[in-house]
Amino acid sequence: MRRAVRLGLAAAAAIAAPLSAQNAKLPPNAPVDPAAASPDTIGLGVEDMRMTVPVSIGASGPYRFVIDTGSERTVVSRELAGTLNLAAGRRVRVTTMTGQGELATFLLPALQVSMVKPDTIEAPAVSEANLGAPGMLGIDALKGHAVSIDFDHNLMEVRPAKKRGAAVGPDDIVIRAKNLYGQLIVTDASYRGRRISVVIDTGSPITIGNLAMLKRVRTERSLGNVGLLSVTGQWLQADYRIIDSLNIAGIEFNSVPMGFADALPFKRFGLTNTPALMLGMDTLKLFRRVQIDFANREIRLTLPKDVRVDPAVRFGY
Repeated sequence: MRRAVRLGLAAAAAIAAPLSAQNAKLPPNAPVDPAAASPDTIGLGVEDMRMTVPVSIGASGPYRFVIDTGSERTVVSRELAGTLNLAAGRRVRVTTMTGQGELATFLLPALQVSMVKPDTIEAPAVSEANLGAPGMLGIDALKGHAVSIDFDHNLMEVRPAKKRGAAVGPDDIVIRAKNLYGQLIVTDASYRGRRISVVIDTGSPITIGNLAMLKRVRTERSLGNVGLLSVTGQWLQADYRIIDSLNIAGIEFNSVPMGFADALPFKRFGLTNTPALMLGMDTLKLFRRVQIDFANREIRLTLPKDVRVDPAVRFGY
């Protein structure tokens, strides 16, 4: 079996997410109705199976940007930069799943998504044909904020992070994560009783493991290869398998599909020789809600209604 998946920048895996199509599909460059969402709650769109949110740039837009909390940088398509006549920035070196390279940047003034209004962002520019959207919203625009994805209602909330998080619900699992290059890394995870590291990447449609992790799962069932396409147009082949079990913060996952590749972000994180994976939307969407608080390095997962867990494992570290 051979499947194709799009990839994002620097520690971002693929940029699509399989959400239910409750919102009407929009052409990639079509502005969306700003009245369709409240100031702090955004209806999630679906563009070719990717999770998107309405983003305004100055007085223009909104435009459907892919939301990728696993990507270090916000990205803009060269086509949209040209349409808006954005000022050019520096050339910067970027890391994708398939390699490194230099890209031109453009300055995004007065960017806004929900209540988030970051300072001017210097966004690398790529072809819209490879990105598949007018832009991608990364954690440089979300730092200091909390993101909540409600899969039950297909909504996303972006809000300023509080010093103290909200009260923990009876179905919530709270995970304390490490911060590395803006990414949240969970160490309270294991495969067959042996510890692994997990990068939370809501921008990836599939979960991707490194080669050290692949050595642990060689006996697991193979589904063939999956082709990973980066925003720079490069391809990377991944070994796609079904993993019998995966434990994260005391929650046991069974029959988890996962791709394995020698992806460069693992090296950037210092995880080349440590079994590690980037937890994608195929696994995260099993929960009713996923909340990511960058400022407090906290991740909350709301269990399905028919699942219960011992209170002793409601807090992971």
